[in-house]
Amino acid sequence: MRSETHNATLPVSPSLDPLTQAAHIGRDSRQVGTRTLGICLVSIAVGLIAAIVAQGLLLLIGLITHLSFLGSLGWTLINPAQNRLGPWVILVPVAGGLIVGLMARYGSPAIRGHGIPEAMEQILANRSRIPPRVLLLKPLSAAISIGTGGPFGAEGPIIATGGALGSVVGQRIQISANERKILLSAGAAAGMTAIFGTPLAALLLAIELLLFEFRPASLLPVLAACATAAITRGVFDGFHPFFVMPAPPWPAPGEMLAYIPLGALIGLAAVLITRSVYAVEDLFGHLPVHWMWWPAIGAVAVGLLGWWVPNSLGVGYGNIDGALAGTLMGSTLLLLCIAKLLSWTIALGSGTSGGTLAPLMTVGACLGAMLGHACHVLCPQVGLNANLAALVGMAAIFAGASRALFMSVLFALEATWQISALVPLLIGCGSAYLTSSLLMRQTIMTEKIARRGVHVPNDYQADSFAQARVRDHASKTVVALTATQSVGEVRNWLDSGNPGSNHQGYAVIEHTNHVIGVITRKDIFSPRVSSEQRLADIVRGDPVTISSDATLAEAMRLMATWRIGRLPVLAADGSGRLTGMLTRSDLLAAYRVHLSEHLAAEPPHG
Repeated sequence: MRSETHNATLPVSPSLDPLTQAAHIGRDSRQVGTRTLGICLVSIAVGLIAAIVAQGLLLLIGLITHLSFLGSLGWTLINPAQNRLGPWVILVPVAGGLIVGLMARYGSPAIRGHGIPEAMEQILANRSRIPPRVLLLKPLSAAISIGTGGPFGAEGPIIATGGALGSVVGQRIQISANERKILLSAGAAAGMTAIFGTPLAALLLAIELLLFEFRPASLLPVLAACATAAITRGVFDGFHPFFVMPAPPWPAPGEMLAYIPLGALIGLAAVLITRSVYAVEDLFGHLPVHWMWWPAIGAVAVGLLGWWVPNSLGVGYGNIDGALAGTLMGSTLLLLCIAKLLSWTIALGSGTSGGTLAPLMTVGACLGAMLGHACHVLCPQVGLNANLAALVGMAAIFAGASRALFMSVLFALEATWQISALVPLLIGCGSAYLTSSLLMRQTIMTEKIARRGVHVPNDYQADSFAQARVRDHASKTVVALTATQSVGEVRNWLDSGNPGSNHQGYAVIEHTNHVIGVITRKDIFSPRVSSEQRLADIVRGDPVTISSDATLAEAMRLMATWRIGRLPVLAADGSGRLTGMLTRSDLLAAYRVHLSEHLAAEPPHG
């Protein structure tokens, strides 16, 4: 079989495509190699910069919030509810929406939305290329939107900004599109880590929503970026849980079962919320004005709701703390849930710059807390802890809306440091995930880009071709030609219609049964070839062969690299003896077997 070492000695022609050049120069094809180490080092730099940018974004949001609502200078994140503007507070979000609309119109439309769907679209449809101007405009527009009362968290914009940073860096160095995707994902995950201090949840977010794969070469750079961002965040803010709540007791078995219906109800809410967001977006699409004005129009509702329920303005991390700690209860909890949901739905549907994670989790925590209190009143024997129900609701609503199941569970654990919540979180998030999957085809992350014709992968499974061996699928009965045969003799045989003469290509062997090349009917009947020539004279180049012990995935890589449709199969003992022939038809037959194993139901045994 042609080896990577042997390929490295071959000359590289400038006319060869990148794939074939990579095969010639022996690009490391192991799961983890020196290129992975290089991408890890770049990811560390991306993670460091993303964490610093995140700190800068938080300071900028704080500054704009102080100026907009208090008329003072300040850099800390404050609750806009502290304002004394009265009805004039309505104009603050409107002014912010107007500025964001102008930035989107004359800067870049890519700053609209909450960032993750846009990053997914660039990965799937644009080879992970994000315009450099987004790197500046996204955090600036988000700071203005949130600082003027927009009902968003800072994490969505910084995730988008970190992804843009990774993409821009990837466009400045010579790497593949897949490696650029890894850097984009690393930047996005580092941005999330820098806000919440949840590196493992951020890694899972990258796996479930951005990478669309599970390989060491992809995971290690993202892990490096997340760890770097977590350490950098610790330097600025210290190491502590992002959301503070009293430690819930370990739930009893009966209480754990109660999280099945609770998760299902939260999953149903996630479906309704997702549909509402895109219904509002469709309504804005029918307005007889340019989309530049939509954020300002949507901000009118944000301002009105903020005047009614001031806590619905701004990032609202304190609201989640209150729901988890049990300090928000009764009508206050209900009003906050309604106002935040309406405000965020309208604002996001208007196309302004913002995120989904914190608003969704605020609504989920409120819903979970209210369901927990209701269960405590109606079914006290269940013993459902309202604080734990709020935590499960916070995680389950994101699991249902985004289908990032494991990220949602780990985020709740890392953000609160409450390990006793693990099993309820698994049950509640799993129930919400199942409910959402049954009722909704797309998610809040994929609906927008699916409408644009971009297909989003939703299944992650092992490559069946990487598990299947060539010896089990190659044709065992090989029709081979000998090197000493004349072209005229072979032409006559091909025209005879005898068994085996209908193939498109043949292995050419020496008397020792060693393959010296592969020849096609086109080669044999070429007018430039005389009948007197021997086959050995017209075989071109070294043979591309494969061992019978190799996988079908390796065979596909060889066929794609060398643009060939068949591979002579050699004995695995190293003798070089021809034992079979693998063709594209054999690969399709193997895939049919794979489909039948996964799709066809088998009768029960016994």
